[in-house]
Amino acid sequence: MAENHESIVTIRGVIERITFTNPATGYTVARFKPDRQFDLITIVGGLAEVHPGARLRLEGRWKNHPKYGDQFELLRYTEERPATVEGIRRYLGSGLIKGIGPKTAGWIVNYFGTQTLDVIEHDIQRLTEVRGIAGKTVAKIAAAWEAQKQIKEIMLFLQSHQVSTTLAVKIYKQYGDESIEVVQATPYRLAQDIFGIGFVTADQIARNIGLAADDPARVAAGIEYTLNQLADQGHVYAPREQLVAAAVKILAVEPALIETQLDALVQAERLKTETLPGNATAENPATPGEAIYLAPFYYAEFGVANRLKQLQAAPDSRLRLFQTVDWERAFAWLAGRPDGLDLAERQRQAVQMSLSHKVSILTGGPGTGKTSTVRAILGLLGGKGKTALLAAPTGRAAKRLAESTGQEAKTIHRLLEVSPSEGFKFQRNQDNPLDCDLLIVDECSMIDLVLMNNLLKAIHPASHLLLVGDADQLPSVGAGNVLRDLIASDALPVTRLEVIFRQAADSTIITNAHRINRGEMPQFPRHKQDFFFFGQAEPAEAAEMLVDVVARRIPEKFGLPVAGIQVLSPMHRGLVGARALNESLQARLNPLPANGVEYRSGSRVFRVGDRVLQLRNNYDKEVFNGDIGTITRLDLEEGEISVDFEGRGGDYDFSDLDELTLAYALSVHKSQGSEYPVVVLPLLPQHYMLLQRNLLYTAVTRAKQMVVIVGSRKALAMAVKNNTIAGRWSLLDERLRGGV
Repeated sequence: MAENHESIVTIRGVIERITFTNPATGYTVARFKPDRQFDLITIVGGLAEVHPGARLRLEGRWKNHPKYGDQFELLRYTEERPATVEGIRRYLGSGLIKGIGPKTAGWIVNYFGTQTLDVIEHDIQRLTEVRGIAGKTVAKIAAAWEAQKQIKEIMLFLQSHQVSTTLAVKIYKQYGDESIEVVQATPYRLAQDIFGIGFVTADQIARNIGLAADDPARVAAGIEYTLNQLADQGHVYAPREQLVAAAVKILAVEPALIETQLDALVQAERLKTETLPGNATAENPATPGEAIYLAPFYYAEFGVANRLKQLQAAPDSRLRLFQTVDWERAFAWLAGRPDGLDLAERQRQAVQMSLSHKVSILTGGPGTGKTSTVRAILGLLGGKGKTALLAAPTGRAAKRLAESTGQEAKTIHRLLEVSPSEGFKFQRNQDNPLDCDLLIVDECSMIDLVLMNNLLKAIHPASHLLLVGDADQLPSVGAGNVLRDLIASDALPVTRLEVIFRQAADSTIITNAHRINRGEMPQFPRHKQDFFFFGQAEPAEAAEMLVDVVARRIPEKFGLPVAGIQVLSPMHRGLVGARALNESLQARLNPLPANGVEYRSGSRVFRVGDRVLQLRNNYDKEVFNGDIGTITRLDLEEGEISVDFEGRGGDYDFSDLDELTLAYALSVHKSQGSEYPVVVLPLLPQHYMLLQRNLLYTAVTRAKQMVVIVGSRKALAMAVKNNTIAGRWSLLDERLRGGV
């Protein structure tokens, strides 16, 4: 459609503040002060994340929004240099240049006035004339200014594609001076190489630079994207028919084009195939077909099945002496020790199983004695001079395991000695196996297929492996359903602990967790002070009540610190989703103090003292997806924040803040492997798509001292009743049974 040029208006002025930015698309809402006009106006549209103080020439049209009133809708814009002293001060101090924050900008502009930008551009060494700025600082500013200029070129190139400055910085960091060439020639590389740029953004760029919808490169990238989307839902593979149908929806091309590129990707070994047994597909169990895998998932599934079989069949055992042990005497010895481990019959079976079989599984709900069973195993190993290594998927889970056993425990990544300098490869593998007689891995419901494959590679053929976990919890965030598949295969010995011990039975949290798991409604006994329900059916009122429960009621009534209270939500969106609750809780628990500083990254605001969640594995900082830390420093001059993850972590450039999000409220999935003194859980009918028994069970079992549910009894009943577990396409159990 041709533009109506009669309605296009040109306005010059200055950005006063950014109200909202979508970092993925660049869509921005900002307040803007036009020249020679007192009142601010609202501008909306694709801005490459300009900073407050930036001077712009805008072209666009006025429109009237039914809710927000008059707005100026951008068609295009150009950035101009600010001309006034105040404009230059705001421009330089906005975070545009690493090394210049508001304070340093004030020093420089007070000294050079309106000539400031010319000095920086043409004679930057003169900055040493400014009191407080040394040569080392000037060098840093010079490098940042030059990088900013190069990034501006990329930004201008990408501007028409609504890609933000944050992503332009990432593109420049990845490809340097070749950035524009890479984007033009192979735009889909962006989705593969750069965290924060997915297929949708790369496809938008590709289409705008002229790549046809039916271009083979686009179709191939779309197929791999579709499989990655399914992997994000937990699927290891996709049946061919379902994959083609899903890719057609995403790419809007003919199925024949998908089929052609699918075969080409298989031929190039970027995808792998497997013939499905007749009962393997979740949606159509009677029809055999073809499974399509991304290559890493195929090799991981094949590797897990084969390595478990090989480990079981290996003739050597470092624990062979336990084949002839007098178990009655062994258990009597345990009971007579100072810690007095007097085991129930099923626990004794688990101890014998782990020490007599090369691979075994111990599963059970809270309060059934998994921890004391592991302690008994460690006691017997120590008594015979044998060694064990302990590991768990997350830092918090490893810490809990260490505290409960009195023995060092590591995250799986640290145990396998991941090496950032060598492409994040694990140094422990089949050529350099772990040195232990028994490896015990806790919280195994969280382990995805790829991580399990890497773990099994590192186990010596003569060592034993014990997998511990609660199979009724939510499955891993990553692809696969490993613990459930291993149990379902009947290929490994499994001990299920089902009896709740007397001490645990005093906890309403534990008894209610088991009630929920049996499909029974939880109880809220008045004489107990550890399980509460606050009825509130409307989302806005429920959100308001939840914030008050966290910020005031629990601390005042029970004297429990806010730091020990974790909100868990079934979903991200909505008034009682994790995103909105994070904003409300931050405003109540960590408001901006007078003369305090904050930094806005997209729609998120970060402040010192904020609780934050790591969203991806960062091996350089030794922090991993799901770790929770606290912001300890926010430096507008250096353009970075510091985060403490219980002794780990470090500094983050502002351009890397997409690795972090607020953690006052988390999704239930992100809470796996963690334990909190208090869990506060909103449950409303609006969550209906995610109201499942295993989600509620997982949330409740994260709490040690107290659970508070805020919501409606109808939603609670829906969650308890719904035992439907979303199927995951996986052939691991079939491979273990020999069916594939």
